[in-house]
Amino acid sequence: MNLLAADVERFAGALREQLPGLLGAAPAEVVIFPSHPLLPVAREALDGIARCALGGQDLHPAPSGAHTGDVAGAQLVDAGARWVLCGHSERRAEHGEDDSTVRAKLEAAIAVELRPLLCVGESLEQREAGATEETIGAQLDAALPVLARLPEPPVVAYEPVWAIGTGRTATPETAQAAHAFLRARLARALGAECSAACRLLYGGSVKPANCAELLAEADVDGFLIGGASLDPDSFLDIIRRCGH
Repeated sequence: MNLLAADVERFAGALREQLPGLLGAAPAEVVIFPSHPLLPVAREALDGIARCALGGQDLHPAPSGAHTGDVAGAQLVDAGARWVLCGHSERRAEHGEDDSTVRAKLEAAIAVELRPLLCVGESLEQREAGATEETIGAQLDAALPVLARLPEPPVVAYEPVWAIGTGRTATPETAQAAHAFLRARLARALGAECSAACRLLYGGSVKPANCAELLAEADVDGFLIGGASLDPDSFLDIIRRCGH
């Protein structure tokens, strides 16, 4: 719930100027998830930038109807989105979304050919109780019946909620352990080839200072960037550092 239309224009200008050179020939992709009212603004501002897509931050499970304040998948597509977040930690925490709700949203996404980005993660209490794998495993398992029907390998983001804005730091080894667990679970459910092709993103306070170290881990394929993405210079610096 950040930025206004003028900020989007400034952000897009920086991306248009620098992003093509940063991506080069690397097999990388950038997706911007603005607040829903800013999607049409971002669509126009980012038009023509290769390998830069738009996504919605959330969607309602229903295709339409009397759900004041919510957004339908078809409306996201109409506004220029090609991706959508499902099960983000803030939706789970602030809006009480459980695994069945997230699964319903995944279903709604694929019904309109939006590519879902599933978010999983554990709270501080769950981590301290030694329930990290139990928690993220259950979140992934609930989504697997839908993920198995996707035409492309799934994209899953691991959000260690306990390391976001708390002052605690998730080490690269901690991130790798969670990602390796998720990839192994995906392999059992979808097969080794599909699991290897899945992109597992890390979403725990990613910054220019720690991104390269995190990306060096075997099962960290990219990032779901939060606060650092609000500043185009910081966002582009992360992309630059990862390219090296």
